[in-house]
Amino acid sequence: MERMSLRELMQATEGRLQSVQSADAQFDRVTIDSRDVRPGDVFWSIRGENHDGHDFTAHAFESRARLCVVSEARANDISGPVLVVDDTLSALGRFASWYRNQFDSLVIGVTGSVGKTTTRELIFAALGARFNGIQSRKNFNNLIGLPLSLFDLEPIHEFAVFEMGASKEGDIRDLCELARPEIGVITAIGPAHLQSFGSLAAIVQAKGELLEQLPTSGFAVLPGDDEVLRQMADRAPCPVIFVGQGDDNQIRATRIESRAGSLRFRCEGDDFDIPGNGRHLLTNALCAIAIGLEVGIAPHLIAAGLTRFSPVSGRGNLIRIGPWTVIDDTYNASPLSVAAACHTLSELVVVAGVGHRILVLGDMRELGSIAIPEHENIGRLAASLRIDRLLVCGDYSDAVASGALQSGMKPHQIATTNDSRTLLAILDCWLEPHDLLLVKGSRATRMECVIEWLKERARHETHTSESAQQRFCA
Repeated sequence: MERMSLRELMQATEGRLQSVQSADAQFDRVTIDSRDVRPGDVFWSIRGENHDGHDFTAHAFESRARLCVVSEARANDISGPVLVVDDTLSALGRFASWYRNQFDSLVIGVTGSVGKTTTRELIFAALGARFNGIQSRKNFNNLIGLPLSLFDLEPIHEFAVFEMGASKEGDIRDLCELARPEIGVITAIGPAHLQSFGSLAAIVQAKGELLEQLPTSGFAVLPGDDEVLRQMADRAPCPVIFVGQGDDNQIRATRIESRAGSLRFRCEGDDFDIPGNGRHLLTNALCAIAIGLEVGIAPHLIAAGLTRFSPVSGRGNLIRIGPWTVIDDTYNASPLSVAAACHTLSELVVVAGVGHRILVLGDMRELGSIAIPEHENIGRLAASLRIDRLLVCGDYSDAVASGALQSGMKPHQIATTNDSRTLLAILDCWLEPHDLLLVKGSRATRMECVIEWLKERARHETHTSESAQQRFCA
């Protein structure tokens, strides 16, 4: 963050300083976590679902925060130098918008039902081949996270790529007002967070707000093989670049080859080799390539930049745990992302006659009225892809099993449960050396516990084997 004075902060937020010795005192860091406060920081009190930041201002001052930003309603409860504002969340947005306006960095906004983080990382890798930039912190993509990411901007940064999430109509528009993106990317549209949106049409409307907020001097990048996204292009007041495999896309991929840990294809006369698993990465990579080309980066430099891409933990990482190969896709799950992951599982090669493809799946949450049919569809897909074993945990496990049985999977290939302890017990019985596992589920299902259990089981087996060897040698 660029160093600035408390006076500038006061003016940007339309607040008032209280118990402050000097309005000219400076700071270069904002945090909303009192445990993260360093001497000289500004601590921003945000009221969340479970905690109110105002209750932690004393701890922030103990850590030598220079100032705490507090709401008018709580100002009399706080002892120390504070900036009093009408509402701390609204003030955070005002300050982020003001701060954004101090820079000429090219801002790229990325939204979609799935693939936002992966696409953001790929764009950052592609543009980083030539330019200096930043990207969203972690998956900070809402009215709290985006401002914190914007504060990472400094004069040296030539670009910034930010995720933009939404749970209702208007969310993307509000985020665009803060970040003012000049380039917009929509990765995909599907039934994610349908419980809060209410309908797929509402999701289309909400995600398309990114296109509407782009300036005429900017451009959008859309997957052109998706008819829904093609129809959304009219909402952009600027040029739209379509990417995909079809002949009607401006940026096309050919000679596509997906292997374990690598996606290879040809585009714009150059060969690309993306570290990662599954053909679903193709569209995300093409979006990054399109932006790189449009801002003047040569294809071979983009290709070199993309080799530095590394999948985010829990988002389709192919890892080796003991004698098993595991696709760790535990971060989240929606119908689109689960289907893509299942296709990846089916494409990877197992040891003939020995290994099995095992899908370990938790519930896909927030699907509302379509939850049961969407889980049944995943079961049907698993059966059609000839996945060897299906282990499902959660409220909709029976729906997945029903779909799989209807499509030909045998009962002995399927197990369902409502609790993780039973899931692990079943998996313990099923596992054999050389098995290939996909572990996936919505965030709330905490499927990462399966990954940790596999690691512990592998350590135990290694220790047992070593102990037996030592006893034999003795």
